[in-house]
Amino acid sequence: MGLVASSSSGSMAEAKKESAESTKGTAMAKAKDLVASNPVMVFSKSYCPYCVSVKKLLASLGAKFTALELNAEKDGAEIQAALAEWTGQRTVPSVFIGGKHIGGCDDTTATHRKGQLVPLLQEVGSVAKM
Repeated sequence: MGLVASSSSGSMAEAKKESAESTKGTAMAKAKDLVASNPVMVFSKSYCPYCVSVKKLLASLGAKFTALELNAEKDGAEIQAALAEWTGQRTVPSVFIGGKHIGGCDDTTATHRKGQLVPLLQEVGSVAKM
């Protein structure tokens, strides 16, 4: 009987691990699908001042973008973990333009200061070409 209990608890641990891996895979698939489906994708948290800053910058440029507020998503923590694994950046905002990871707030504002943000946005049709 002790053997059965030991075997049973082992399979429970394996099931939990498989479930966690499945959730992780689902979160990664969701993140990649959102990036592929949206020319400008911002993974954000509504209370994060850096996220607010990036969204204000994009809005001030007249950019059309999609923002996913991770703190409002049931699987937000899993998506954030998947993004960290995918991009190497574990913080938000995490900005993608045309499927390419731009980075966080500092990277996005630096790209803008160099005059490279608007052309990127224009390339993907988020901002009208002048």
